[in-house]
Amino acid sequence: MTDLSPSDGVVILRAWRRDDSQSLVECLDGDPEITIWLDQVPQPYTRADALAYIGGIGESAFAVTAAEDGRILGSIGVRFSEAGDVGEIGYWMRDDARGHGYMTRALRLVARWAFDDCGAARVQLRADVENVASRRVAEKAGFQLEGVLRSAHWNPRLGRRQDWAMYSLLPGEI
Repeated sequence: MTDLSPSDGVVILRAWRRDDSQSLVECLDGDPEITIWLDQVPQPYTRADALAYIGGIGESAFAVTAAEDGRILGSIGVRFSEAGDVGEIGYWMRDDARGHGYMTRALRLVARWAFDDCGAARVQLRADVENVASRRVAEKAGFQLEGVLRSAHWNPRLGRRQDWAMYSLLPGEI
């Protein structure tokens, strides 16, 4: 993680802190959208889960916060390839912050950070083809749909295999 806190004046990306654990629980525990699409997020979501996430999950994870009051809106993270040249982005937004463009802003910020500060040559993300909200965020941030990874993942909460839409962005495209 970096000491920088990328911001566009509306959202700020900052490192997760141990004292964020209760906010994480409030954001994630029982949220139906997160439960359905992000089957790797435990449900129920506990303080122990939050502390484990804050402790590190092998990615550079940022709290997405409101610039005006510091309120936690969601999370965005980048997991880099072994060579460090490709970043895979994942994100979620708390229920009452969805639909306001915050995650699109955060996605642009984290992509710029990956390119400018980390030297990535490509950033990419995957979303279930039926996850309209996540796909809309990617498209509004300028990511290009490359194709669909068919039957790429078994999601026990959905009770089906997921097809993932694959999106990417290159340095000159942001």
